[in-house]
Amino acid sequence: MNPNDENKRALMRVMRRELLRMLSQPVYVFCMVVAPLVGYIFFTTLMGQGLPMDIPIGVVDEDNTAVTRQVLRNLDAFQQSEIVEQYANFSEAREAIQQGKIYAFYYIPKGTTEMALSSKQPEVSFYTNPSYLVAASLEYRDMKTMAELASGAIARETLYAKGYADEQVMGILQPIKMEMHAIGNPGLNYSIYLSNILLPAMLMLLIFQVTIYSIHSEVKEGTSKHWMEMANGNIYRALAGKLLPQLAVWIVMGATYMVVLYAFWDFPLKSGLWSMALAALLLILVSQAFGVFLCELLPSLRWALSIATLWGVLSFPISGFSFPQIAFPAPLRALSYLFPLRYYYLTYVDQALNGLPLYYSWVNFAALLAFLALPLLLPNRLKKCLLEYQYTR
Repeated sequence: MNPNDENKRALMRVMRRELLRMLSQPVYVFCMVVAPLVGYIFFTTLMGQGLPMDIPIGVVDEDNTAVTRQVLRNLDAFQQSEIVEQYANFSEAREAIQQGKIYAFYYIPKGTTEMALSSKQPEVSFYTNPSYLVAASLEYRDMKTMAELASGAIARETLYAKGYADEQVMGILQPIKMEMHAIGNPGLNYSIYLSNILLPAMLMLLIFQVTIYSIHSEVKEGTSKHWMEMANGNIYRALAGKLLPQLAVWIVMGATYMVVLYAFWDFPLKSGLWSMALAALLLILVSQAFGVFLCELLPSLRWALSIATLWGVLSFPISGFSFPQIAFPAPLRALSYLFPLRYYYLTYVDQALNGLPLYYSWVNFAALLAFLALPLLLPNRLKKCLLEYQYTR
């Protein structure tokens, strides 16, 4: 019998066996299909508007003049802000923000309008709750903008009263006209830069866990020797037969999140589909490779799953999409290069957002390819574990 034919038959036997395991155990269906789909729907619909709208805020207007009332109406007109309550004094507003009824409040002391019209320098205050980072940041921006606009409006009326023409007034109030152009995400849509990383990161974490569970559960159930026998004792054939059916499902789930992001939500994809599809495929393969490596390193199902979960969760902040990597302390900056998600994120920025030629991302693709070599480090250790390790609770 041709050895190559026997090897192919052995591989097919292992693949059929793994496919039956996947279909017969609900945990596979849940982790590989249900959980990713629920995550895709949850994250994209959670940020469906791009930015939080109508965040509740309060005001304390002790001056209560036509000018201050106009300021508050303008503040309420901002999309992110909604004035839900006007408080009589500072203490009431502070209690409301501490109780979580509002996320911020705007404080206008008595005499503000009079001081402004007499060319003095009145002070208005705004308070935010930084425990809610996004809401507090957005409200701080709105209230700061409103304070600057109010100051400009009062100064404009004063200049008009002194006889200045429109062009002179604008030259004094805004000597340099500023224009802002946000590259890649002009609408400052939070979902564009969060969902594009959260969805593949969630899929990566699930691949870690399913890969580890599928290998170490063989030891736990006492079926690992039978698995190796069906692969004719070859650890590489055994792993290939186990992981290929899973890979087919992961590719479908990866294609699903790309359809959700780039077809349904129409997120930026300036470089075209194929570069991001390649990055997604490499991330899936790397995630499987990392799961196998942890199985080689740690013979315990519990420990391997714990480390994989920790590594996957740390990938979210350390990849640099929510906090710039250049601002990390030096040790963390060096550690970030050990996380595959970091290279996927950099590829996404280069290709989908900036539309750079593919060769600009060759370092990121090379790094992801390098991670694929992880299972080659300790294959015999895993083989010994599968053949000799006795699971203990």
